[in-house]
Amino acid sequence: MPQLDIATFPPQLIWLAITFIVLYLLMAKLGLPRIARALEARRERIDGDLEKAQQMKAEAEAVIAAYERALAEARQQAQQTLKETTDRLNAEAAERQRKVAETLHAETGAAERRIAQAKTAALGNLREVAAEVARAAAARLTGAEIDAGRAAAAVDAVMRERS
Repeated sequence: MPQLDIATFPPQLIWLAITFIVLYLLMAKLGLPRIARALEARRERIDGDLEKAQQMKAEAEAVIAAYERALAEARQQAQQTLKETTDRLNAEAAERQRKVAETLHAETGAAERRIAQAKTAALGNLREVAAEVARAAAARLTGAEIDAGRAAAAVDAVMRERS
């Protein structure tokens, strides 16, 4: 094998050095700049994508914050509407209850007056009936007729004692 012959080592080393230098220069002048440009383009694209992602994140956070504000306002408005409706319905119920109470009070007063009139009428009739019963009882017991005025006076005296 000629490459292992010691006599051919110096030319092999020279050609090795020349080939290495040529390949090094080709890589340094052509290959590595292209790789560097590709890496730089990729880095710029990644940085641009990261910037876009940051912008989109900021926009999303702004939209979420606006949504949460709108939701909070809607909840507050709903609670306010609910409170107003509840207050209005309570006021209407209280007004109806007041009117019913007034009506019941008026009807109760009218019924009490009718009862008082009926009681007075009944007591008036009771006095006359009691006087008539007393006259009839006395006539049966004694056999004598008692004067209507005297029987009425006796009934009045008994009623005053009981009252």
